[in-house]
Amino acid sequence: MAGPTGFFHHIGTFLLFSATVLLIITCITAPVVHDLGLLKVELGGGTGDRAVTFGTFGWCVNNVDGGDDCSPSQVGYSPAAVMASLDGTQFSDYAEDTTRGMTRAMILHPIACGLNFIAFLLALGAGVVGSFLASLVALLAFLTTAVACIIDFVLFSVVKSNVNDRGYATGTGAYYGAASWTLLVSAICSLFGAVVVFFACCSARLHRRRNPGMVGKGEYASPPRRRRFF
Repeated sequence: MAGPTGFFHHIGTFLLFSATVLLIITCITAPVVHDLGLLKVELGGGTGDRAVTFGTFGWCVNNVDGGDDCSPSQVGYSPAAVMASLDGTQFSDYAEDTTRGMTRAMILHPIACGLNFIAFLLALGAGVVGSFLASLVALLAFLTTAVACIIDFVLFSVVKSNVNDRGYATGTGAYYGAASWTLLVSAICSLFGAVVVFFACCSARLHRRRNPGMVGKGEYASPPRRRRFF
């Protein structure tokens, strides 16, 4: 693709790459990177500077005797049980079962990352057909990322609400971590990436129909040589 169409195509490709990088950050949260999480809870009640970091595949209790105490990496865990044991925060049985079930849906994070990376590869230097396939995969990546984002915010809003309600007495405070925002921005990048790549694909196809002499990457076929009459 060449001209303005190619420029927009490169923007869409960059957005898909950005979504992939942001989702990688979301996937390597605690317990992989101890201090990076979707939800951070600063413990009060005379517990010093300890904090709990909830990530995609587990959690970490930071600043325990000068180090970090982390769970093994796993699909699905119970943030409610962790906070009940550390801070005494009470959750209803329904809230505990719901949050435990929702953490299993975090497997969507690496799936969305893989889909965005595939869309990026398809869009990288692709023609009209490749761009169309890239836009379809990018749309699927956006839907997967959006579902994961909604689940995460609903899940941790329950935990955050219960912790902060009790925190007025204990000094414990919960807030969304950096990885929650990288997940949200990656969903936005996936959406705009899909739209921009699809727009570039349609524009390139329309341009070729209007200019049938075009071949290759924006080049025109050379006119046939005229034969001499003698």
